[in-house]
Amino acid sequence: MEQRIFHGNLSPNTIAQALMAQFNRGNLHAQVFGESNALHVQIATRPGAASGGQTALTVNIQKVSDGIMVSVGEQAWLGVAADMGQTIISALQNPWNLLGRLDDIAQDVENMQITDSIWKVITKAAQAAGASAQISERLRQLSCDFCGTGNAVGAGSCVACGAPLGNQQPRTCVNCGFVLLRGEKNCPSCSKLIV
Repeated sequence: MEQRIFHGNLSPNTIAQALMAQFNRGNLHAQVFGESNALHVQIATRPGAASGGQTALTVNIQKVSDGIMVSVGEQAWLGVAADMGQTIISALQNPWNLLGRLDDIAQDVENMQITDSIWKVITKAAQAAGASAQISERLRQLSCDFCGTGNAVGAGSCVACGAPLGNQQPRTCVNCGFVLLRGEKNCPSCSKLIV
């Protein structure tokens, strides 16, 4: 499962609607379910599609403290693989059979690229809303406990007073890897208690 976080003023509904607009047409069917802060978009081949094999996957969109976290599940390949296998067997029996399966081949190739298409739609929708995958504004600087001066994350000592900054450096959640500030007790991404 691939996961990305987009920072900015972005809601799960914005991404879900962009996915619905792109993938709820043609041979594909999309549906949204869940709550406003945690939506799931299922994208699958329509039952009885005229060409290509069956495939499906789920996109999870969750609100986090600095934006949204999107994860795309593993794609179900069995239907596409079976359809490609049928095309190969048909071509081995008679190469002219390929002409009758061109639509199936084109649809199978499109279905195999669906994950890349999903990430393109998500990235475009996030950029249109002014969000980005760059590090969150809250993690770009940290304040010195002694003098309050802003310092770059990763700096060993304060630029103004020279005090050590080791205790203020961010850390990561042991459960999901989300970057945390030192004072946070629960992970903003997975809600687990930080020990």
